[in-house]
Amino acid sequence: MSGKWLVACSGGPDSMALVDMCLKSEIDISLAHVNYHHREQADEEMEYVKDYAKNHGIDCYVLDDDFKYEGNFEAEAREWRYDFFVRLVNEHNFKGVLVGHHQDDLLETFLMQEERNSEPSYYGLREENMYHGILVRRPLLSYTKKELQAYCDTRGIKYYIDYTNSDTSLTRNRIRHDVIDILSKNERQYYIKEIEMKNAIKRERDCRVRTYVREDRVSISQYRYLSEEERHALLRVSMDDISNRLSDGFIKEIDNIIMKEDDFVIDVHDYQIVQDKGYFFKWYEIEDYCDVYHSIDEILMVEDKEAYGIRKGEKGVNALSVISDDFPLKIRNYHEGDSIEMRFGKKKVSRFFIDRKIPKFMRKAWPVVENSKGEVIFVSGLGCNVTHFTDLPTFNVLQYPKYTS
Repeated sequence: MSGKWLVACSGGPDSMALVDMCLKSEIDISLAHVNYHHREQADEEMEYVKDYAKNHGIDCYVLDDDFKYEGNFEAEAREWRYDFFVRLVNEHNFKGVLVGHHQDDLLETFLMQEERNSEPSYYGLREENMYHGILVRRPLLSYTKKELQAYCDTRGIKYYIDYTNSDTSLTRNRIRHDVIDILSKNERQYYIKEIEMKNAIKRERDCRVRTYVREDRVSISQYRYLSEEERHALLRVSMDDISNRLSDGFIKEIDNIIMKEDDFVIDVHDYQIVQDKGYFFKWYEIEDYCDVYHSIDEILMVEDKEAYGIRKGEKGVNALSVISDDFPLKIRNYHEGDSIEMRFGKKKVSRFFIDRKIPKFMRKAWPVVENSKGEVIFVSGLGCNVTHFTDLPTFNVLQYPKYTS
């Protein structure tokens, strides 16, 4: 294994065996240890890992901050730990991180997935995967926990046992003690074959439905033609970055909306699933904005923003003429209840959205101009109000991202 690698080292038998194997194979490594201060022996384990690294001439990086969590300890601790690995890999140009997951971890993960009756992005554990742009490798998946412990015992390698692993109130520990620990070698191989088969079936189906994703968009009419199983698989592959965090129930909710509604905005973690022109796709919502300008010269110097751009005045629905009394001028996103006095009467901006069939996901960020009196004097794509209409506009306000009906 070429290059320099970061090894996640807790001080347990699996990570200590991994470190020793790397040293014997002359792999260039550094250690990363995380102290959650969650157990009485945590500080002792940290000092042991640091001393081991020092005695073997290895760099050791320790995360010893105060770890606070609000929900699931294991989930939040994992994120905290892996984010630490990401920083180290990027700062020190490691090839990636090696972790000591073994066959017991592989089987436990699979059985937990089966117990939840949910479809993960991958059954069991991958030998390698990417996490926030870094490579994560698991070279010990063919070893059992007992084999790694025996490896350390035979070579006189000190290690620590996490006593919280005996807490069977935790699902993983219950599966570990009640199922994994009593499996025969043949039973283990049966599960491994089942994992391989499920992943092979999933790969074939995911490759098939992935063909429906074109330029990160999915045709709604084609989607509705698929079977429920294929639709759910298509949703997961189109959201591959977070699909393992989405429950089957939530996937069904998304599916029901897409099957029944023609204009939708579905919140999914840090983005939305939206539709436009017969397709659905991921969309990162533009935040509320309100930019204040005090002169025409100041406006004309503005570089393109995320939601709008400024151009010199040309006739059209994006043209606006202002006078000094209009300043300070606000260019902001649409607010519910906005209306504008047009030559043909007062018009609600929401009515403009409906008439032009502007999709829901674009409406919140749509740019409007408000003068010093608090009047909406311009709506991009609709035009200016009756008192600001002219053949010699001062400037144009363009809506971004560009929308064409």
